[in-house]
Amino acid sequence: MTETLSPIIQASELIKLYKSHNLILVDASNGESAQRNYETKHLDGAISVDLNTHLTEIENDFSVGGRHPLPKIGNFTRTVANLGISHESHVVIYDDKNGSNAAARFWWMLKSIGLEKVQVLNGGPDEAEKIGFPTNSNPVTITVTDTIEVNSWNLPIAELSDVEKASQTKLSCIIDVRSQERYDGDFEPIDLVAGHIPNAINIPLTENLDHSGLFLSPEKLKEKYEPLFNHKGKDVIVHCGSGVTACHTLLAIHSAGFDIPKLYVGSWSEWSRNNKPIATK
Repeated sequence: MTETLSPIIQASELIKLYKSHNLILVDASNGESAQRNYETKHLDGAISVDLNTHLTEIENDFSVGGRHPLPKIGNFTRTVANLGISHESHVVIYDDKNGSNAAARFWWMLKSIGLEKVQVLNGGPDEAEKIGFPTNSNPVTITVTDTIEVNSWNLPIAELSDVEKASQTKLSCIIDVRSQERYDGDFEPIDLVAGHIPNAINIPLTENLDHSGLFLSPEKLKEKYEPLFNHKGKDVIVHCGSGVTACHTLLAIHSAGFDIPKLYVGSWSEWSRNNKPIATK
């Protein structure tokens, strides 16, 4: 890592930034009731982003890019400008699942277009409320900024062909962050087929958290992930069901001091729809 800013911010640190002129606070909670919940209560000053409309461009054919493919880079940079975010912004993102809903995905996307001051709130809004961060239902006025000029995602991405090669050679480490039940093929609540990519190892994203649901310390996360980098170098590929919750592990790994590994955006939703080999326990 070349930066000193941790990708994870504590609630006690956030409240010190409260009212900073360049702070952009973002609620990235998603789900059927997310918008209604946001309109009912959110951290003071927080704007809202939606996974399906802001952070992805969903296509009809999930075999190409999976269920949550990245939007075209130009569309995303316009979205960022419309949210009032610029290179000068200090963006703090939260959701109601401690980063695994969409906050970590938005963090990854902003980092991938070159923003430096981007963090995810540890523990989400609950932790902020515990220490007195104000909440309300007030609408937030957004000042549109200039569009950031970037032509491609700058963080490493693995395509379907890359993952296929990795699954055959074992020269790369493929991390599946889904639950063990889904990895083992015992249960698949979303996609059409249960199981996992051959040679992938299962490290559920929940293992990034302690018993209170907060991220483990950078030291503990380093101890957890360091063996993978020692044995496999930098060629680590992380995936989930559709390229969203995998970013939770990318965030954890980066918090531990490692460079951000490759994200397989299509993830299981793409792999399982392309007649690729499927393994079970």
